[in-house]
Amino acid sequence: MSKLKVMYEGILDLTNCRIPCYVLEDSTRILSGRQMQTALKLTDDIPASQSAGSRLQRYLNQKSLHPYLYKNEDKNKYSPIICYKGNTQINGYKATDLVDLCDGFLEARKNIALSSRQKIIADQAEILMRSFAKVGIISLIDEATGYQYEREADTLQRLLRLYISEELLPWQKTFPDIYYKELFRLNGWDFTEKGISKRPSVIGTWTNKLIYDELPDGIAEELKKKVPTSKSGNKLARYFQFLTDDYGSPHLKAQINKIITIFNMSDNMEDMWKNFEKAKSRQMNYLESPYKFDENGHTVE
Repeated sequence: MSKLKVMYEGILDLTNCRIPCYVLEDSTRILSGRQMQTALKLTDDIPASQSAGSRLQRYLNQKSLHPYLYKNEDKNKYSPIICYKGNTQINGYKATDLVDLCDGFLEARKNIALSSRQKIIADQAEILMRSFAKVGIISLIDEATGYQYEREADTLQRLLRLYISEELLPWQKTFPDIYYKELFRLNGWDFTEKGISKRPSVIGTWTNKLIYDELPDGIAEELKKKVPTSKSGNKLARYFQFLTDDYGSPHLKAQINKIITIFNMSDNMEDMWKNFEKAKSRQMNYLESPYKFDENGHTVE
């Protein structure tokens, strides 16, 4: 089993506590197990000989709390997560586990008689819920770790896998983030998860026109011929498998960099197209755009 690696880290600064938080390579957001449980006041002081995990487990095993903490979910709901920052092992829990624990204790407080310690935990749960209710635990961790600045690009890549044709996928992974950011800027689009989710087919069309159609004459057509397909029509290979390292791949990267340069010198998409035409003027007199432009020079879908 592969070890989960920490990609981003930070401190979740709540009203009366600070909890180390992490984003893993699979985008899972987790909290330090020991500090999360200290924040809940599961105990005033955890002895060195006793793990934080065993302290939480005591409450998870209390039958009176089961209906409120689990709410008919799997018994392994609150399983700890082991991950690594370099060679250092970190024991944590999903960030949403903290939310669910707080919610469970607050529900229990309303419906059953709690022990003195359980009442302390429930009161602390209310304080914690107020701390992150407005923006959500996920957003807080993204902000604390800096992951928010990578999230949009990651989201775009996932959407490209869903919406752009299979043969284009390998190439998309080689494009730097600035390519997408500039494409969104030129079109006046919002480079956020919500904005990205609306644009994948448009991005694919522009990428075809500006990048793939600019490979040497006949290359794109030949690649399509070489890629084998199954009886159902699914492609069994990808274009990159047929491009050479000494000519094919460098040409692709050079074209990407050329287009990024044109993006940078343009004010909007219509302006970009004019600049693109100028760059191509020695080869042909007129190029047909895949889209029309509005009064702001943005793509009309």
